[in-house]
Amino acid sequence: MAMIRLGPGLRVPLSGMPCDAHLHIIDRRFPAADPSVKLPANMTLSDYRLLQHETGTVRAVIVQPKHYGTDNRCTLDAIAQLNGHGRGIAVAHPDISDAQLRQLDAGGIRGLRFSLWNPADATTSIEMIEPLSRRIQGLGWHVQLHMSGCQIARHAALIERLACPIVFDHMGRLPPHLGIAHPAYAVIGHLVNQDRAWVKLSGAYLNTDSGPPAYADACAVARAFARDMPQRLLWGSDWPHITEACKPAAADLVGLLLGGMPAEMIERVLVDNPARLYGF
Repeated sequence: MAMIRLGPGLRVPLSGMPCDAHLHIIDRRFPAADPSVKLPANMTLSDYRLLQHETGTVRAVIVQPKHYGTDNRCTLDAIAQLNGHGRGIAVAHPDISDAQLRQLDAGGIRGLRFSLWNPADATTSIEMIEPLSRRIQGLGWHVQLHMSGCQIARHAALIERLACPIVFDHMGRLPPHLGIAHPAYAVIGHLVNQDRAWVKLSGAYLNTDSGPPAYADACAVARAFARDMPQRLLWGSDWPHITEACKPAAADLVGLLLGGMPAEMIERVLVDNPARLYGF
């Protein structure tokens, strides 16, 4: 029986293997897409295993970091090191071949990410989402969207048309001063209720005005998702917290967004839902 750590001295038993559904691996064995960029240290899979030991997670979903552009070799290498307990989310452009997509699938990739939050450093564009969604549908993959709440609302019609399942990163990045009153929450809820979308409870520090250590506004949004859409929620650490100068304590990561949920919901978010989406 697995045990998940929700905080100091608080552990909850789970019947299956808990999954961290959102993290990034950066390994200097693989060069950055931009040769002028110096890759950060201490972000390898070996480093990440320390977090697994702290939290009790076993399965992991490696999300391609922007440092590597569309070169997914580091992500594939990390999946392989996880010996069946790993899956991945790649980044690709429409010129990728069908053979290359099948190779990614064989390596454990289960979706494509479009990180459009900051257009200034985006590897992909909004125009790439729909054509690629059609091509990956037959593989059983999904589209993972890292967009702001305003972007989600603005492009709701496009998102509704997508031919494959959708995963919204970081609770849809709703503006903290509006939270679930923002129109994007209704867009996400509509898709979830049609069994077409999933939501990652992750990145509390990306969706807050109140700030650490409690991130009260972001956690209120997480509780709303848990109340309204528990059947389609995932949890992710967002390790190694690349955007944050002051990184959250590993022991607090799970309890931050899942604390206060009943045990059966924690089991669903950490075990059942990721097993269903990623095919563990």
